[in-house]
Amino acid sequence: MKLAAVLFDVDGVLLDSTATHHRIWTAWARLRRLDADVVWQQTFGRRPEDTVREVAPHLDPVAERQVLNELMRLEGDAFPPIEGADDLLDTLQPESWAIVTSGSRQPVHQRFGRAGLPLPRVQVYGEDVRNAKPHPEAYLLAAARLGTEPSSCLVVEDAPAGVAAGKAAGCTVIGITTTHEATQLLHADACVSSLAGLKPYLSSLLGGGAEHTQRQ
Repeated sequence: MKLAAVLFDVDGVLLDSTATHHRIWTAWARLRRLDADVVWQQTFGRRPEDTVREVAPHLDPVAERQVLNELMRLEGDAFPPIEGADDLLDTLQPESWAIVTSGSRQPVHQRFGRAGLPLPRVQVYGEDVRNAKPHPEAYLLAAARLGTEPSSCLVVEDAPAGVAAGKAAGCTVIGITTTHEATQLLHADACVSSLAGLKPYLSSLLGGGAEHTQRQ
């Protein structure tokens, strides 16, 4: 099957945000007297408000988002690009890819600018959907905005929630093991360890010579 578009998650896929996010969520958990390890496991691929609802239903998620934003400001908002992200994105046609993230528009724009990464025409953020990952809404919206069927889209994700969202949308999903082991991304159609490993696979798919997807 020829795939027409690539839909990238952002954190852990194009931007190396893990260390910074871990420090922020650990600081927040300590402020709220929560188990930092439990909180951290609920953050991947999800909007901050959804994580707060999950781990601290007694708190106001909107108010806690402001606390998290302030912790982010104090941290310095340091999000370098994942190795190889700039080279990979430069090989793609502008209309052939999108970003689909649980993050917010303004911070992502700023981080891409600092990282020297291009932004595609189609961008889907946490505030653009009613139901965030692992719900498929964000990936369905990206496919619609690109004018293609979800079955013709390849999703690149690092977290189980994102993999679940891509599969539920009807996309082919490649897991990248930057934040989770391949054993935690079992529902992905394939796994690679880096963007360098993804590049030839994408080239094959976008060139129309895709073979049946097999786990690498």
